[in-house]
Amino acid sequence: MIRTLLQTIAALALLAILALATNPSPETHRETISQALSSRSELASLLRLGRVTAFFSEYYSVGVASYTKVGERTVSVGAFGYVHVLDPEPPAGAR
Repeated sequence: MIRTLLQTIAALALLAILALATNPSPETHRETISQALSSRSELASLLRLGRVTAFFSEYYSVGVASYTKVGERTVSVGAFGYVHVLDPEPPAGAR
């Protein structure tokens, strides 16, 4: 019983250390945002909206994960070296 508990604690500690070590950097978030927004439309690519959004994004780290925000909107989330750019919310009248 105690051995199983110690193994579980050791595995969780190792997972936390791995998450801390591979937390995406601000540059990784900004590059992923820029690529994702540029690939969504040719107009966005032409106007370089991805670069503008990435420039104005604010990076936040919670140790094992991180996210970026532009204003009040969360733009990307990341953990374990992976960054996911969130889809834009539909306009309020589109529903």
